[in-house]
Amino acid sequence: MENNIDTTPIQQAMAAVKAEIAKVLVGQDQMVELLLTAILAEGHVLIEGVPGVAKTLAAKLVARCINVPFSRIQFTPDLMPSDVLGTNVFNPQSGSFNYKQGPIFSNIVLIDEINRSPAKTQAALFEVMEERQISNDGITYFLQEPFMVLATQNPVEQEGTYRLPEAQLDRFLFKIEVGYPALEEEILILQNANKGITTHFTNAVFSVLNASDIQYYRSLVGQVHIEEKVLHFIAQLIQATRTSKSLFLGASPRASVAVLKAAKAIAAMAGRDFVTPDDVTKVLYPVLCHRIILTPEKEMEGSTPKQVIEELMKKVEVPR
Repeated sequence: MENNIDTTPIQQAMAAVKAEIAKVLVGQDQMVELLLTAILAEGHVLIEGVPGVAKTLAAKLVARCINVPFSRIQFTPDLMPSDVLGTNVFNPQSGSFNYKQGPIFSNIVLIDEINRSPAKTQAALFEVMEERQISNDGITYFLQEPFMVLATQNPVEQEGTYRLPEAQLDRFLFKIEVGYPALEEEILILQNANKGITTHFTNAVFSVLNASDIQYYRSLVGQVHIEEKVLHFIAQLIQATRTSKSLFLGASPRASVAVLKAAKAIAAMAGRDFVTPDDVTKVLYPVLCHRIILTPEKEMEGSTPKQVIEELMKKVEVPR
């Protein structure tokens, strides 16, 4: 099939980003692939893994490869919404209040240990993550595109943490589950650490993209073709989560759109201007795993979201 859209610029740009990240980050190819997919699909990412598996490092490296403003927010139990969004500050010279923007006013925002802050601080992110705007004292402030939240959390240590609200989880395009490296990768990590590469990564990694590049690539991704039968395939998969007896909570329509956008981005990164069912199944788990809730019976049986999603995929006919 002859491509109607030239996706070569996207392929070359993403390959360049991967090459820069590979200078420092060992392995974790799937995490990097999904992070780049989320950038093209205009989505936020929740990265989950035990301490020390390079969650924060990966997010910082991605931001380093893109020449846009970057900010980092360390979430703590005493963090207030104004510490994230900003607040009005009285100016005695003018006798009026001026809005002092918070660290969320950036293009790429890394939120470290997002589940360390209470519900009121989490709720402050709802509007900005979905609508790319902040409302304060009746005034709306719009954020510059591209805007992306990269959040990390530790799934093991739960003392002093707060469970993220479902409304907030639904605003993340992906949840990426990061595992331990293989033996060969661990040896390479030690060799790099011995050379000081990881410590001084800022000297090794260079920016290869800018804001206008990202906007252009996103416009190309939006033009990627998807056949009606593949759209029905996505809808049937999402509907299956709502009728499954294994799930207490199924996926929302926002999840359907997330699968669509992510599948288009995966196709473009593969050099195609059309979406295949394989593109859909490739992104289905990271899109759904944080959106669905298993029934208590399934949890007691030891079932996992991955097992349930795999069972659902077997029940839905793949279009030919």
